[in-house]
Amino acid sequence: MGGNSTKATSGINGAGTQTQQEYGIPDNAKIFFDDTKKSARDLARDNLIRVLTGRSGDAVNWLQDKFALDLSKVARLGGHSQPRTHRGNAQFPGMVITYAQMERLEDLAVSDPSRVKILKKARVTKLIKEGDVVVGVEYIHGNATHTAYGPVILATGGYAADFSSDSLLKKYRPELWDLPTTNGDHCTGDGQKMAMAAGASGIDLEKVQVHPTGLVDPNEPGAKVKFLAAEALRGVGGLLLDNEGQRFVDELQHRDFVTGKMWENGKYPIRLVLNGRASKDIEWHCKHYVGRGLMKRFDSGDALAKEFGLAPAVLKKTFEDYNNSVRTQKDPFGKKFFSGEWSFDDFFHVAIMTPVLHYTMGGLEIDDESRVISSNGKPIPGLFAAGEVAGGVHGANRLGGSSLLGCVVFGRVSGDSAAKYLLMQASEAVAKAGGRIGQLAGQLGGSSASGPPSASAPEAKKETASSLGVKASSFTAEEVSKHNKKDDVWVIVDGQVLDVTNFLPDHPGGEKAILLYAGRDATEEFNMLHDPKVIPRYAPDAVIGTLKK
Repeated sequence: MGGNSTKATSGINGAGTQTQQEYGIPDNAKIFFDDTKKSARDLARDNLIRVLTGRSGDAVNWLQDKFALDLSKVARLGGHSQPRTHRGNAQFPGMVITYAQMERLEDLAVSDPSRVKILKKARVTKLIKEGDVVVGVEYIHGNATHTAYGPVILATGGYAADFSSDSLLKKYRPELWDLPTTNGDHCTGDGQKMAMAAGASGIDLEKVQVHPTGLVDPNEPGAKVKFLAAEALRGVGGLLLDNEGQRFVDELQHRDFVTGKMWENGKYPIRLVLNGRASKDIEWHCKHYVGRGLMKRFDSGDALAKEFGLAPAVLKKTFEDYNNSVRTQKDPFGKKFFSGEWSFDDFFHVAIMTPVLHYTMGGLEIDDESRVISSNGKPIPGLFAAGEVAGGVHGANRLGGSSLLGCVVFGRVSGDSAAKYLLMQASEAVAKAGGRIGQLAGQLGGSSASGPPSASAPEAKKETASSLGVKASSFTAEEVSKHNKKDDVWVIVDGQVLDVTNFLPDHPGGEKAILLYAGRDATEEFNMLHDPKVIPRYAPDAVIGTLKK
């Protein structure tokens, strides 16, 4: 579980939050509403924006209060008139938020299995309808087809990696087909296609956001899947410079605007540069990107100029021009918010940028109660949607920091709506049954017509040390280094040797995040991102031994 949300890097928006009040930031839902409506342009839908922005402060406070999450830093991203994008001091906020909720859900599945059941390795293939009402789903688990009954909430993500034969991306935005993407290969619009096949209305499907700052790996510049450079890197003061060392855009403009200026300028490679102050403000991100070989650190302006292949005087002039904008508050590119002056005598973090497919604003049409709307304009009873699968929330362009917010806000709304719907069904059924509550137990428990699968069918797996039952032993670093291919991947974490071959397709961050450390010690990077309990919770069978000293 987790999807792209685990990889969200900039933070979650919230207006009027406890954190903002502590910093004295004069933000409120009305200001956030206006910013979002302006970004959405002519496709703004006031009812959905009002839910997103009006419940944003409570959503952030809920995450802090109920899950004890660190969201103590606030940044101003592109298109925001106030700093309102929350993150903590370490780790990607998307990972922090999704893991906390996933773990709580998993704990409930253990402590109260009558209420919560998690079924992994299951693929929903069809919505079950009785007349116009969605009453459940059909899904494949192992090699068998099963059914589950009850109201359905779709939270299946977008289609910005839909390179399939029936691609929504190719159908609605064929000119973007060849761009790289930040999305995992699971983002093929399955939820949208399934619901539309059942009569749901699709909306804004041509609205696909191209993020301006995808990180180019110097060792694999043509890779179809890119890591995202968090918008927060520009929010803390990072500058975009072309191959002549010149600025060409307000770095804090809307994403689609910055992307357009990159294409218009056309002087590649385009680099994102952070000075010392910005680097310290977002230190964890920089360290993470450097560790993955996606960003470089330079300890002087001269070294930075050498990386660009330019004379030091060129970058000095760029910095001087920018400092003049800071002092006068008049920028030739229209920038309004600055983070201080730049010095050539400083240290810098630098990465090469490219536009990337990132987010799909289009999806299933929903109302302000997260009910999916049918092609006849009415809510489909029993069907709800939350997150990127739902369209129309962000209009023509999504503001940075509002993807996680959409998940949390409309996730809570859809949960409330589905529970209310189920309660109404139960009440009506009780009345019809003359109070015979026992007859309703199956319905309220979400029973399956074919019964829940008692066990997963054996899955075809590659033969690896762990799958072959190799007993735990000790290995040298040299022995581990030989297992460095996609079909045979070992890594070292905190002195333990893990065979993660079978875990590759399950990793929320994608296969590449693990393959970067194939046959190597991944301790530092792993501990930057994960809590110690992650291995025993999610991949206990991967541990095959210890590192021989």
